[in-house]
Amino acid sequence: MFGKRSEGTGDKRRYMGNRKVQSRVFLYVLIGMTVCGCCLGISGCKKTDRDENPPSTKDGQSSGGVNVYKKAEDKDTADTGEDGVSSEEAAHAVEFDHELDGYQPLKKEYNLCLTYKVVHPWWDAVAIGIEDAAKEYEKAGIIINYEYLAPEAVSAQDQIQRLTDASAKGFDVIGVDVADVAVVTPVINGLLESGQKIMTFSSSDADREDGCNRIAYVGNTHNYEDGADLTEVLCEKLGYQGKIAVLVGTKGAPCHEERARGAQDVIAKYPDMEIVEIAYDEDSVELSYQYAQEFLARYKDLAGFVCCNMSNPVGTARAVLEAGREDEIVIVGMDHDQEALRYLRDDVIYALGVQDCYSIGFDTVQVAVKIADGCLPGELYPEKTEESTTIIYKKDAAATLQMLFGVID
Repeated sequence: MFGKRSEGTGDKRRYMGNRKVQSRVFLYVLIGMTVCGCCLGISGCKKTDRDENPPSTKDGQSSGGVNVYKKAEDKDTADTGEDGVSSEEAAHAVEFDHELDGYQPLKKEYNLCLTYKVVHPWWDAVAIGIEDAAKEYEKAGIIINYEYLAPEAVSAQDQIQRLTDASAKGFDVIGVDVADVAVVTPVINGLLESGQKIMTFSSSDADREDGCNRIAYVGNTHNYEDGADLTEVLCEKLGYQGKIAVLVGTKGAPCHEERARGAQDVIAKYPDMEIVEIAYDEDSVELSYQYAQEFLARYKDLAGFVCCNMSNPVGTARAVLEAGREDEIVIVGMDHDQEALRYLRDDVIYALGVQDCYSIGFDTVQVAVKIADGCLPGELYPEKTEESTTIIYKKDAAATLQMLFGVID
């Protein structure tokens, strides 16, 4: 399986999952259709059942466009906000300037399995960082083979099966973005006991406090704080009064649950504020749109939404616009969806917390190589590699769109 050469080429095979990512040195674009996930320019892709009949764009995502960021070619232009005003928040939301940290790997080739919660543009952005790290290692004569696959819908049982299957294939390191801490943790611990090297990455950790013995984590270490910070922004905007709905995402997913807890704790501080509905939209634009429609119809005095994943700000904004209530509803939410950033620019969404997906992917590979070599946390890397979240507003939207997507209109 590993290092297999494709017919007619001398290139090693690398594996990506579920979406086609076009990766070049200075320009990264993901086509916004769910198709076979192979890196262009790398011969040979792992074929899945979906390759024969690729599904249409998932859950109402904008079709025919770009929904994973690219690396801006002109940094000076990318750092310019509305009316030529520099936006520092936008400039630092995603850090593209990464180099390998100087660690000298012990081997010339590594085989990694990285599985995550669900096929979605957020994880495609992580994949861009993964692929860039692999390219940097290749320049140094180190081959990083990796499998990067996820299901079409979040499922802890599916994740368990993927981990179990991977354990029989001889990977140097298995990385997992945990779908459900309670369900997946015993499996992670069992694989560790059998000699597998398991790390967590992306946005959902299962740590020692959860009873999980995973070796290390790379990603967002402050999801609770992100939810609390965004909700404080919403409360201030509303003058600390009003009825709020919370759209969470996937039940049991640590990142979504922690953000929701942060939101609930903040709202509880203010006597004139109330959470009237909490719903799990399964990280689906369509489901979040439906829930938002229902809440808007049920609560004529609803004042705002806290959205805890990348999909639900989009679904919520669509519903609010459709209801004609964009001037009275305050929406805060997560991440870099292009449609959400346009809503931010157009005053439909008030604030977005943008995670640095690129850095998550790049650093995951670096940590995985050290784990494969037997290095323990605290020696050459921390147990938790913390990546950033930046809250951006209307003033930052145009610069962020330009930096991540090349949008200048």
